[in-house]
This record gives sequence, C-alpha cells and structure tokens, in this order.
Amino acid sequence: MSRSAHPAGPRHADVLPEGHYSAPPADLNALDPKVWAHTVTRDQDGVVSVGGIEVTRLAEEFGTPAYFVDEADFRARARAWRTAFGHDADVFYAGKAFLSRAVVRWLHEEGLNLDVCSGGELATALSAGMPADRIAFHGNNKSAQEIERAIEAGVGRIVLDSFQEIVRVAHIASSLGKRQRVQIRVTVGVEAHTHEFIATAHEDQKFGIPLAGGQAAEAVRRALQLDGLELIGIHSHIGSQIFDMSGFEVAAHRVVGLLKDIRDEHGVELPEIDLGGGLGIAYTSDDDPRDPHEIAKALTEIVTRECESAKLRTPRISVEPGRAIVGPTAFTLYEVGTIKPLDALRTYVSVDGGMSDNIRTALYDAEYSVSLVSRTSDAEPMLVRVVGKHCESGDIVVKDAFLPADLAPGDLIAVPATGAYCRSMASNYNHVLRPPVVAVNDGEARVIVRRETEEDLLRLDVG
Repeated sequence: MSRSAHPAGPRHADVLPEGHYSAPPADLNALDPKVWAHTVTRDQDGVVSVGGIEVTRLAEEFGTPAYFVDEADFRARARAWRTAFGHDADVFYAGKAFLSRAVVRWLHEEGLNLDVCSGGELATALSAGMPADRIAFHGNNKSAQEIERAIEAGVGRIVLDSFQEIVRVAHIASSLGKRQRVQIRVTVGVEAHTHEFIATAHEDQKFGIPLAGGQAAEAVRRALQLDGLELIGIHSHIGSQIFDMSGFEVAAHRVVGLLKDIRDEHGVELPEIDLGGGLGIAYTSDDDPRDPHEIAKALTEIVTRECESAKLRTPRISVEPGRAIVGPTAFTLYEVGTIKPLDALRTYVSVDGGMSDNIRTALYDAEYSVSLVSRTSDAEPMLVRVVGKHCESGDIVVKDAFLPADLAPGDLIAVPATGAYCRSMASNYNHVLRPPVVAVNDGEARVIVRRETEEDLLRLDVG
C-alpha cells in the first residue's frame, strides 16, 4: 500500500468531533522540547534520533515496541534536583516510577537517595549497590518479612503508615536488637488538583494516618514510647502530577502545626519533614511543569515561613521526585499496523503494543503526545486515536492527537514522556510480552531490562 492509499479520516478542526485535543499543531514534524528527552532531534531526512542514534536503527536492533531512555537526560535531571535542594535537604528518587539496577547505579553516582515500597524494589536497590542508609521504605501494608529484611539491611528510614505498623516495626526492630529510624505518614486533608485515584492526602483513602480527630498525634505518642523506634519526622504526600504549589503550602502549614503540637506536648522538636513528590511533567504541549530550582525555592520558603511562625527550628526537608526525573527521559517506539478511518469521526491507528505497555490512559484518562519519527511528512493533519493490539475496547495509548494523513503501515511513531509508570505497570494481558528498556547515551545503546520471551511466560506456567 502506498502512503496515501487508504482513505483519511477527518482533518480540519471545524469538522472534528468533541474530544481531548487542541487544534492541529502548526508543524506536525516539530518536536516540542517540553515533552521530549534532551538529546532527541530530527535530522535533515526527517528521522528522529536519541543519544545520537536514529530510531530506525534502534527499531531494527531492538524491535518494537520498546522503551528508550536517554541516560544523559536522566542524569542531568537527577543532578538538577540534587543541586536545587543543596546539602541541607534530601532528595529521594521514588523507585515506583521506574526502577532497574542500572537506574539505581545512576542514582547512586549522581548523589540521590532512593525510596522503595516493596520487597522487590528493596532487593533491586540492594543488589545494585545502593547503600542501605540512603534507602527509605514506604508502603501501606508492609509484610513482617519485608520489614525484617529492611531493618536487617539497615535502611535509613521506614515510613510508618498505620497504628498496627508502629507496633510491628517496633517489635521486629527490638527482636533484632536494633532501633529503627522512622517517620509517620500523615494525611493532611488536602485535595490535590489531580486525578481522584492519585490524590493521596484526603482522609478517605488508604495511605497514612489522618490529622483529623487527633489520630496522627496519637500515633506520635505511641511511636515515642517504643524502644525499637527512633521517630525522626513526619511524612506527607498529597498526590501526583501536580502543577499548583498551593496544595503544598496548605500541607506544610498543617504538618508544621503537628510539629508544634509535638514540641508542646513532648518537649521534642522532630528534625525532619518529608513533603513527598508528585510534581507534574509535560505530557503534552499544554502542560507547564516547574523547574526543580523553582520548586526547591518555593518549598523551602513555605516550610521556613511556617516554622518561624510556630517558633520552631526549620527541620531538614526531604522530597521524593520520581516521575519528574524519569518521566521526560524516555519514549515508547511503536510500529504502525492497521489504519482504520471512521468517516466524520477519527482515524484509528493500531500499533504493536498498547495497554500492556502503557495502562495509564485506560486507568487515569491520561493524555499523551505522539509523533511520526521515521520520516517527515508534508501531508495535512488527521485526527487519530492511537490504540493497541489487545482484545479490549479501552486499549488506548493516545486518545486524541494529530498525525499526517499519509501515515502508513510500517511507519514508526513514538509516544514521549513514558519513562514513569509505563514499564513499572506493564502487564502480560493477552499474554503479550513486555517490551525491553534500552538506555541510549552518546551514540551507544544497551538493554537494561530485556524483552520478555515466550519462554519467560511458559517458565511460570507450571500446570
């Protein structure tokens, strides 16, 4: 089939159905630097490169679909967060966004700490050489085995998430003859401007101990009485993909209020406060993320002001960027399969991946960008919905976007800003194999998480 052989779907904004899209961009071949990794460029032949390697060559060597991570960009973003907060604060990379042993080594070399929330993430961190005292262990339902392993390894902090966990961690630490450094995670009643499922500081959800009704204050009382625990601070996390700093201001005000109450009741000024992560990134050109230095300045000023008002010493601040570091550094590369125009609606573009490699669109109604990357095109834009190969009507990768009307099977398209949560939440739905993660840097590419094989699937099927 020639690149113009199939009938195109709707092309002009005045005849498009209502949906999650803006007007067609002025130039479909342009790559918005807000949503693409730093070393991504398009050459004179129209082929996109990352880390000095063309995507056509990457597809030939590693296949599609595949995640490609710009290692230089990852390191630069990690350094930017470390530099922004300086030596008087701690930056913990949130491993849940994406974790591998290569990533752990990058973090260690760039001077960041690591936040884990499962035994598997802890095992990955330790196996890659992250010093245990630079690891924080989260989770709302840590098993006794996970807690024991964390304490034996010497993790720098365990974030307590319930009254039961206060006792559980204290008992295990005492039985091991250790005193474990802990923080208490509190829910501060802040409604972050984010999706309902990723807002984590209102009372009606599974994380943390509420400030409301004095529950957090009671948790502090119990923790301070137990010999196996060293309470070092309070933890708060208000949600994900947040652009508005006002939620952090309210959260800091309430957390500092708790610190003041602790001082007044117990004569203790806790030395640390963790404000969590959740800062947003650009998935589309409409998103406007904040610079790490701007974030650091704002958070530091908020906490300092609140502590001065409460006549408290300013505690050491911790933050937990995950998505904000890894999210923009990667893209997912797909090959176009079938193209199905629906008259007066849109054109469905099916790719060789889907919800098994990016569940976020189906789960959170997330929005993404997409570009033709194996060539340029002068064709007019057509409204498309990029969908996957799974037997599921909700198998949508990009809900509404514009691609050239001469798009054809075999073309390569890429979805940027897929570094966070896509591989971490990947599945084997329909027994589809999970894609590899390939790190690209200065003209070299290497697999850091290999593609699954059918042998991998069958090895687990012991029936």
